[in-house]
Order: sequence, then structure tokens, then C-alpha cells
Amino acid sequence: MQYRADRFGNQISVLGFGCMRFTQTAGKIDLAKAEKEIMEAYNSGVNYYDTAYIYPGSEAAVGEIFERNKIREKIKIATKLPHYLLKKPGDMDRYFNEQLKRLRTGYVDYYLMHMLTDVKTWQRLKDMGIIEWLEEKKRTGAIRQIGFSYHGNSDMFCQLLDAYDWDFCQIQYNYMDEHSQAGRSGLMYAAQKGLPVIIMEPLRGGRLVNGLPREAKEIFAKCDAGRSPAEWAFRWLWNQPQVTCVLSGMNSIDMVRENVKTASEMLPGEFSEKEEKVFADVVAAIQSKMRVGCTGCRYCMPCPMHVDIPGTFAAYNRQASEGRFSALREYFMGTGVRKDYTGPANCIGCGKCEQHCPQHIEIRKELQNAKAALETPVYKVARKLLPLIMKY
Repeated sequence: MQYRADRFGNQISVLGFGCMRFTQTAGKIDLAKAEKEIMEAYNSGVNYYDTAYIYPGSEAAVGEIFERNKIREKIKIATKLPHYLLKKPGDMDRYFNEQLKRLRTGYVDYYLMHMLTDVKTWQRLKDMGIIEWLEEKKRTGAIRQIGFSYHGNSDMFCQLLDAYDWDFCQIQYNYMDEHSQAGRSGLMYAAQKGLPVIIMEPLRGGRLVNGLPREAKEIFAKCDAGRSPAEWAFRWLWNQPQVTCVLSGMNSIDMVRENVKTASEMLPGEFSEKEEKVFADVVAAIQSKMRVGCTGCRYCMPCPMHVDIPGTFAAYNRQASEGRFSALREYFMGTGVRKDYTGPANCIGCGKCEQHCPQHIEIRKELQNAKAALETPVYKVARKLLPLIMKY
């Protein structure tokens, strides 16, 4: 196993264990199976384990496994505050204490604001006293490092990075999200600030393995490296020195072993021009199935009406290549889960974006097509319910 340092010099395994996708039997986590997988990873050098308050049964499961195997002091636990459930300042302690009890520990190594969406949401938390609360927990050692997880565009991500003296951050990033979500520009900005970056969705929930179009699979298969699509995707990430740790929701021993092998071999900067071309060809094959030829270059931004144009097109394209649910989730995370809506309904048709688009996309027209496809009745209901859930 290889390791990369966090902000304070602690060594984090480049492969992290994402604890959201444990196998379930009769609606409950198969604890015996999860324990075998976690211990296989631990014995192979994995020391970073990521869970969250809202992952059903996850915190309790990993807490029990760590305690029974007496490895708590040898690993790093990352979990997340469900800030969107907070109604009053006292809720911070209530949720945190419940998490400590579930995890059977007295402290959390890496504590994240879960799905922090925008600066206004962070301001709401500041008004509730979150900074003072976090600093007190850090002073007493109950929380060692403070960060946030994020889905959304790179502009807002960079604003959030500047909004507080974070210790680390977590973003969705993979070879198809290089220029969407926080993207490479967000990764580089975090690295410039000296922040470790934890990567989630390296395989887009498995879709960069099972959901690849035939043409993309053939490109990988023709290479003489003998690598699976998953290995290619992980290597693409670990080739970048700015990536600190890549989370994988491993739910089989074989998956753990394959990922550990790749994590033990891949060094940053090792890709050849031939390997870079493989990814260029795979991305082109995937994009050929897409509806809009948006590359995520962001020359159309910023929109004067705050429409997230690249994010909207990324979700619209995903609907064509990966299915309705995946697209709706991405679109909702990027435009809906925030105080200020950033979808196509804000567009006033000024055309400023089209003047700068190197792909000559009819952006105004395609935004309305995307709105019709993505803003389903489910989306609209969720948008109405969101203020009640997130208390803003």
C-alpha cells in the first residue's frame, strides 16, 4: 500500500474504504461479510474508512468491527455531520454524541460537513455557531480534522474552500467528471491551498465499469496492459499527485484485493502518452452517446443569471448514457440542493454564453431541452420539500 500525507503530515492510504455499500441481507448489513472485507483491507494497509450519519447501519457496523478487532487506534475514521438536519445549536452535540456512541470511540479523525452545497448554507451554519462548536471539539481532541464533502460546480467549490480554514475536502472526481463537478480546476485549487483531497465516486457508482458503452469497453480491452475498466479508472486518479485518497465502496474480497494491488503499484506521473490517449478515446466513445457536445470547458461561465450551464449539460448527457435516475440525482445535487436554484429556468436568453462557446452549442435551446428532460415531477416535488428538510 502507498500513502500520501494530510495537512499535518499524517499518512493516509491512497485507497480508502467507503462504508456506504456494505452487502445487506433482509434489510440489514451482513456484518460477518463486511468484517471480512474490512479486515482484508486493513491487513493490506488500508487505514482510511469513510462513513456518515445517514448511511443506514454503517457507523454502528464499523464501530463494532473496529472494537472487536482492537484496531481503532491504528486506523482513521471519517464521518459526517448531517448539517441539513440541524434545527438548533444543541443538535450539533446531539448528533455528534450519537455518532461517537455508534462508532464506539471518543474521537473522530476526519469530520466532514456532509454535502455542503454553497456559501449561504455555510453562513447559516456559522450563524448557528458551527465554527465555535468545531473549534471547541478540535481543542478537546474530539475532532482531529475538519472538512466538507461537495457535489456541484467548481466555482462554488472554490468559494467554499475560501470560506473557512479547512483541513481537507472531499469531491466527486473521475475521468468523466474531469471538467464537471468540482473538476480538475477544483482539485488544483485545493492542492494550491495545501489541502488533502479525498475522492468519492471514482467509478460513478460502478457505471464506469458496468455502464460503459460497448465501444469504450473495446478500447480498454484492446490495450495490452490486461487491466479492468476499474483499474484503469483508479490509475487515472492515482496518476495525479494532488489526489490524496480514493474511496471505494468495496463489497467483495476480490474487489478489495484488486484495488489494493492497483494502489500498491501506481505512482503519480507514471502515465505514458499511449495511456493518456486510451482515456481520450474512451471519453470520446462515451461522449458520442451524449446529447450535447459540452466538454465542460466553462468558457460560457459565469452566467449573469447564475445558471450552472456545464452542470446542467453534464446531467442531461448522463441521462442519455447512464439512465434517468443517475441524471436526476446529479442534476438535483448540482442545481436543486442549494438555497439559490441554478437551473435553466433562470435563463433570460441573453446569449452571452453562446458568444464564448468553442463548441458552438446552441446553449439557450439546449438548456430548455435539458430543463424539460430533467425537471420531472419528482424533481419539482423534491425542490418544494427541500427547504423543510434543510431548514434554510
